[in-house]
Amino acid sequence: MFYIILQKIVIKRIKQLMKKHLLVAIFSMAGVLGGFAQNVQLHYDLGHSLYKELSNRPSVTTTVEMFKPDRWGSTFLFTDIDYQRDGVAGAYWEIAREFNVSKNKQWAAHIEYNGGLSSNEDTWNAVRFQHAVLFGGAWNWHSADFSKTFSIQAMYKYYFKNRHFNARPFSGFQLTEVWGLTFAQGLCTFSGFCDVWYDPNVKGKLIFLTEPQFWFNLNTLKGMKDVNLSLGSEVEVSNNFVWNTKGQNNKFYAIPTIAAKWTF
Repeated sequence: MFYIILQKIVIKRIKQLMKKHLLVAIFSMAGVLGGFAQNVQLHYDLGHSLYKELSNRPSVTTTVEMFKPDRWGSTFLFTDIDYQRDGVAGAYWEIAREFNVSKNKQWAAHIEYNGGLSSNEDTWNAVRFQHAVLFGGAWNWHSADFSKTFSIQAMYKYYFKNRHFNARPFSGFQLTEVWGLTFAQGLCTFSGFCDVWYDPNVKGKLIFLTEPQFWFNLNTLKGMKDVNLSLGSEVEVSNNFVWNTKGQNNKFYAIPTIAAKWTF
């Protein structure tokens, strides 16, 4: 029972880490422009159909993201909500703040918080994530027209104690790379992130996660200028991350979604 609950927690966390870091790079671009960005996403997750041992994985996730730059840097946050057949199964959020430390705004100090909870589909038991705080440095780059973006972050990561499953506090690190590429006259966007972080409780003490996304931006089509809808997919690729119904988190998974996004 414990492992099934933990599985859902980690599954959700994968998605959130993906969205957070993906937007860090894309929104660093908006920070230079002084813009404001927010969107709502709907994902249908195919993990429960592709892997028997992920049969309890939530099939629907909604995401709300916001990015706001200012004279000192930028603030980014998102909230993920997972759904089962009878309603909300869990929620997770992250908030990050960057402070520019160079005149060209490429170098920044980064601090963020991660936390949330999840529930078990069979028992209705709920458990909180082992929440964490991260801080370190970031380097952001973009092309002249912002069609290409790249960001890299090197951070210290501290996990707080969690009494639900007696998780002890520990210190670690996280390395994140984020990219964004818009092409075909704005019709297509390929973006994503790659995370590697330390966890003493997994085989090899490292967790790997990457989540590339591909979007077709409908507002670039004739007659659809104000339709800010994007259709596409993301693929959640991980190792030592997802807990399955066997109580294991030592496997490799590649889990796609069918997705829609509305940008405000």
